[in-house]
Amino acid sequence: MAKTKFTAPGMSTNEGAAAADLLQDRLAALTDLQLTLKHVHWNVVGPHFIAVHLMLDPQAKGVRKMVDETAERIATLGSSPKGTPGEVVAGRGEDDYPLGRADALEHLVQLDRRYSAVISGHRQAMHKLEDIDLVSQDLVIQQLEKLEQFQWFVRAHHEDPSGALHGNGHK
Repeated sequence: MAKTKFTAPGMSTNEGAAAADLLQDRLAALTDLQLTLKHVHWNVVGPHFIAVHLMLDPQAKGVRKMVDETAERIATLGSSPKGTPGEVVAGRGEDDYPLGRADALEHLVQLDRRYSAVISGHRQAMHKLEDIDLVSQDLVIQQLEKLEQFQWFVRAHHEDPSGALHGNGHK
């Protein structure tokens, strides 16, 4: 846990540091996701190119905003947000994105997997923050709402009319 000399009023420095540590993990995951979204945006090909290409820019922009909000909350709590490439790679918890230039639907299956990992991590942080810092928890909850919506947009491309998902270990 990072040592802090100050934190938000009404919190102990230990609580501020604990919340900041949880948020630092989310910062790494969100930074990785934002870069991955741009990577896919640049490398998507095939008959669904334009739909996926255009869908991903607003998602990348939304996730970039989450990165900034998370980093600013970490600083508010008295810690130093770590956003260097080395820190992001060390803290991201996911392997490097596996596709380069590939069909849009292949990318969307991989993005679904990436969104699932980020959303699961956010949910874990949400539960842990409940007893530490409700303001940070609220930030994570707001981000979850958008991340789940973005994943829904991605999943719609590999969902059949019955609601079954195809690819990525699904049917």
